[in-house]
Amino acid sequence: MAFGVGLSIGTVNTVCSTAADRSGKHPPGRRGAQAAPPTTWRTTLTFDSSGTARVGRIPRHGRVITEFADLTQRGAPVARVGHRALSAADLVATVAHSVVAEVLGEPPAGPLDSGEAGIAVTHPAGYSAELVGDLRAALDSVGLARAALLAEPIAAATWLAAERGPLTPGLALVYDLGGSGLDVTLLRVGMGAPSNPVVGLPLHSVEYGGRAFGDMVARKLRRTAGAQVVPRGLSDADSGELRGEHIRRSLALVYKCLRIADVTMADVDRILVVGGAARPPEVAQVLAKELARPVVVAADPERTIADGAALAARQSLREQDSGGHRHHSLTGLFRRVTRVAAL
Repeated sequence: MAFGVGLSIGTVNTVCSTAADRSGKHPPGRRGAQAAPPTTWRTTLTFDSSGTARVGRIPRHGRVITEFADLTQRGAPVARVGHRALSAADLVATVAHSVVAEVLGEPPAGPLDSGEAGIAVTHPAGYSAELVGDLRAALDSVGLARAALLAEPIAAATWLAAERGPLTPGLALVYDLGGSGLDVTLLRVGMGAPSNPVVGLPLHSVEYGGRAFGDMVARKLRRTAGAQVVPRGLSDADSGELRGEHIRRSLALVYKCLRIADVTMADVDRILVVGGAARPPEVAQVLAKELARPVVVAADPERTIADGAALAARQSLREQDSGGHRHHSLTGLFRRVTRVAAL
């Protein structure tokens, strides 16, 4: 049975998804009726006195490490555990190892190279080749040498093909609205799509997303607060209107992405909306109205990238010979996409 594990490690949350050939089967390494592991963790790390990592916990006392998932940020956090100094890439790899170990039911130490499971770890398509190399080395060092690196929008397109395929050849715009920012990527999809499906350059902005919208709400409340009375919050109608304004402003990044690719919105066949901050219905509604293109969004858009990565990992495991290096095709694809994006 081919079994795929997909990981999306964001600044706010880490999402893990699995894909198996047949339903009702436990992941390789899990036994009997063990309780299923969680599927979403806060992207935080704590280390106990022995140096063992714990993901998703915020202890009442002691140090918790956060804000390390974006490798492009300057002054990325470095943790010192015992005599080891862990870079941001090391911390991301530690999250990946801990989550995969929990999902597969394997010991939290040693290599996780089970021949029964394919693993794909996603990352922003705009990472430089150097950052990809750092993450590759970090994954190798924690026992995930055979885990594939897959660009987030490509993982999302994999989910789209499985959910709505076969896709008509054309262009898809991936609008990834997360807690810490917005990523916009244009992809070729469908039969005949090239090995590097990214068209133009993927773009990222921290001006939009869950945190940016929260700041927008806070400013709105401060402006409307009276001298003595501070409102408890916005009404649903006001919140929806403000979110719509937030999404309309983000279209500047969409149009910039199109200009770089030298295409127009009329050339785009569909818009795929993903990310935890894309759950409110106003997001898809505004995009559909303003861009006048079909919009596809999953019931839980925060899971789309991880779901697609799990599907890609399972497919890679099916296609490769049992004695071969199963994930090289996915890793090579990600590296090719990253080199183009860096240029």
